[in-house]
Amino acid sequence: MKRVAIFDFDKTLITEDAEFPFLIFASNAVWAYAALLEGVLRYVLSRARRKQTEEARTFVKSVLLRHVLKGKKIADLEKAVGKTLKWQKFNEPVMRALREHRKNGDTIVIASGSLSLYLPQLLRDVPHDALICTDIGIEGGVVTGEMINGNCTRTRKAERVKAWLAFNGPFDESFGYGNAPHDLPMLELVKHRVIVG
Repeated sequence: MKRVAIFDFDKTLITEDAEFPFLIFASNAVWAYAALLEGVLRYVLSRARRKQTEEARTFVKSVLLRHVLKGKKIADLEKAVGKTLKWQKFNEPVMRALREHRKNGDTIVIASGSLSLYLPQLLRDVPHDALICTDIGIEGGVVTGEMINGNCTRTRKAERVKAWLAFNGPFDESFGYGNAPHDLPMLELVKHRVIVG
């Protein structure tokens, strides 16, 4: 029997969201919060002028990532990745479920809005077969700050997971683990759903 288990990362496999701590470690708290505030203000102003149709979180995230990460060398982010790795705390009940799926021979997919710049390292000790996340552009070893496949959250995450399932399936059984409301579109794609938190 071919089975798949799909896990969200932030606030599912780990107890908090890793993205903003990483951005603080990659720059500093003042710069990261200033960039966040600018993103929020720009979104509010563009909405007031009726020039913005993009979802608020994605718009703010795009501004934040460009301001904090654009122009940074990959090698210069290693320390921030290491600090984020030490900072993260795994959600043990969900990790037990993941290990049980691995023991049963199920295919394990991690699907997250977190960034490709750090997520593979944060998952280095977590058994998985595939990773779907927010891919950040890199040119010549330098970060562009752009989300090259969109923001891998909510409906965009569900679209990418659906495409992965279609390409790698069919599966006889499917399981999903995520938090509400962010992962509900993804969880609609599986037969067995666990809402965490």
